[in-house]
Amino acid sequence: MTSQTTRPTTGPNPNTPTVDQIRRAPKVLLHDHLDGGLRPGTIVDLARESGYANLPETDADKLGIWFREAADSGSLERYLETFAHTCAVMQTREALFRVAAECAEDLAEDGVVYAEIRYAPEQHLEKGLTLEEVVEAVNDGFREGERRARENGHRIRVGALLTAMRHAARALEIAELANRYRDSGVVGFDIAGAEAGFPPTRHLDAFEYLKRENNHFTIHAGEAFGLPSIWQALQWCGADRLGHGVRIIDDIEVAEDGGVKLGRLAAYVRDKRIPLEMCPTSNLQTGAATSYADHPFGLLRKLQFRVTVNTDNRLMSGTSMSREFEHLIGAFGYTLDDMLWTTVNAMKSAFIPFDERLAMISDVIKPGYAELKSEWLFQ
Repeated sequence: MTSQTTRPTTGPNPNTPTVDQIRRAPKVLLHDHLDGGLRPGTIVDLARESGYANLPETDADKLGIWFREAADSGSLERYLETFAHTCAVMQTREALFRVAAECAEDLAEDGVVYAEIRYAPEQHLEKGLTLEEVVEAVNDGFREGERRARENGHRIRVGALLTAMRHAARALEIAELANRYRDSGVVGFDIAGAEAGFPPTRHLDAFEYLKRENNHFTIHAGEAFGLPSIWQALQWCGADRLGHGVRIIDDIEVAEDGGVKLGRLAAYVRDKRIPLEMCPTSNLQTGAATSYADHPFGLLRKLQFRVTVNTDNRLMSGTSMSREFEHLIGAFGYTLDDMLWTTVNAMKSAFIPFDERLAMISDVIKPGYAELKSEWLFQ
């Protein structure tokens, strides 16, 4: 008679992650804004050093609360106003270096092993820096943050996405900048800002240039604006990924009996495995979703869209990758297997070479989850 080991059939599911396991699980972040993730204490320090006197609070704790409350308005436009303060204190090489280094440290402490962090170089020129100096300061900061993380027993790799503001007219210039630094820490390009009235097709010259150069780009689309924004980003501009993309749910019909019918655009997004950079907490704040339980993430996951989990703006949303997963696990009963599935989705969708993505999945991510899943055996 052969013996067979089975998991216990009573008590908690050992595949349901604890809060500590969520934090320790290897995570991949594709959508996070550098100017939306500062430590409140750093903002206070940098404001004092630079003479910026317009902060609504000078106590770090109170300032952190102010950012979260100001962002929790249900309006994307109001949400974007909070960035005036963070950008104001990110106008020198020293400030950019510090913010980037701390970003990498904070993410590594939260279990993130790979991150693509985006920022708009054109928003950091007020004190005389050139676009190139901005990029080099941030890149150097990321390398320093990676080094500090290693000293603290964590491993993280950070790539930069250079963002052009969709209401401005510098997209081609920023795209050329991204291409120039593509072998020096910049992994791709993005456009961001208010969607309504500023369609991605305004920047076709930048996207055509990047395609000619065989470079990568993602586009903020389908957050505050609906299906036309997504359609333009994909079919006119040729985006590799969709920033947010949450409004793709508008092209999916769910019948009373639970049957699901995908429209042509939704079917295209799913069938082409176009990554959706979903940011649950941010979507609640901007009104793109009403609750975690009602967030389109749940249905899109069931329908096998390539959904990924992201933070968007950790300061404004008072969040982290671990907290985002906690919310989804609470809303949908996800397990470590679900966490692994979305993390692999994200790593497959990263803008680094295929062999490096594969090695991250095979040698870092999957072993990390296998170790977590085995812990119940030793309790």
